[in-house]
Amino acid sequence: MPSLLIYGSYGFVGDLIAREATDRGLDPILAGRDGDQLREQVDDLEQPGRRFALEDPEIVADALEDIDCVLNCAGPFSNTAAPLVEGCLRSGTDYVDITGEIPVIESIEDRDDEATEAGITLLPAAALSTVPMDCLAAHLAERLPAATHLALGVDSFRVPSVGTVRTVLEGADTGGAVRRDGRIEGVPTAWRTREIDFGRGTRPAVTMPMGDISTAHYTTGIPNVEMYAVMPQPARLALKSHRYLAPLFESMPIRWALKRLAGIREGPSKRARQRGSAYVWGEARTGDGERVVSRLRTPDPYVVTTDAAVTVAERVLEGGVENGFQTPAGAFGPEFVFELDDVAGFFDESTPDETSPVSPLLQ
Repeated sequence: MPSLLIYGSYGFVGDLIAREATDRGLDPILAGRDGDQLREQVDDLEQPGRRFALEDPEIVADALEDIDCVLNCAGPFSNTAAPLVEGCLRSGTDYVDITGEIPVIESIEDRDDEATEAGITLLPAAALSTVPMDCLAAHLAERLPAATHLALGVDSFRVPSVGTVRTVLEGADTGGAVRRDGRIEGVPTAWRTREIDFGRGTRPAVTMPMGDISTAHYTTGIPNVEMYAVMPQPARLALKSHRYLAPLFESMPIRWALKRLAGIREGPSKRARQRGSAYVWGEARTGDGERVVSRLRTPDPYVVTTDAAVTVAERVLEGGVENGFQTPAGAFGPEFVFELDDVAGFFDESTPDETSPVSPLLQ
């Protein structure tokens, strides 16, 4: 049976994924650098464990020598992706992760040639933050092959997990990002607010530096991409205030204190996850104003992330995925999202409402 190693398996999201992989009979090897947390999870799930840190590439490669696929759940991925990808290249192991960090995805794409030569697949961003939106982007590109501009967004505000909070804090000083003419361009945090109908009424959403800025471009070839997320008014104000408070976030004592506070909070309860949902929206445009809009509805973000990560890992373990850097929809097509439980769509608009303000990138 092909072997799957889950690195960071004892974090909140990692544990959800490890339990799902175990329930599906994948017999995952649980892994991470914290021996105490790892031993506790190994005893609980009755799965094998493997403790190793990521500082030494040779140690990482040795730890992966007998592994067919690594599923990286240990954020911030800016700290963990590079050493695990290097270990996978040296050991001939396929790599999957759940990052939503643009620089991480870009750095993995940079190793496409090496991965192709090594005969392995590198497939980052197998989570809610990308899989539904990447598949929606591919669907929109099929509807409008001449599209030059793409906007994607998600409406699902909920309490983040500890790992998510820490990832945000690690990148707190990076600001926002869009893709313009094929290149990533920095913009202020919460650069633009746009009224969008995600499928349950029009709501204000702000530009966010989400991983789809990278993956949607590589999947579709569309050169101009923006990402939006619905935020309540206090959160929007806080994001915009970050432009002026960035020096405060750069202070190591402030970062340390915020991370300590983040560690107090667990993720949402099982009941909350069962009741949650997300609404995903996408719009493609041509230079002469032709426009198409489509939507998806999914379960709770944590439910989708768990399902998507394990399903992607299963597909990679089965073989048949091309070597090199891949995106979810690039590897499996736009219909892949419907392999996930309780995803509904695509809801296509034949005559999209033109009353929603259009971003400067989409004009």
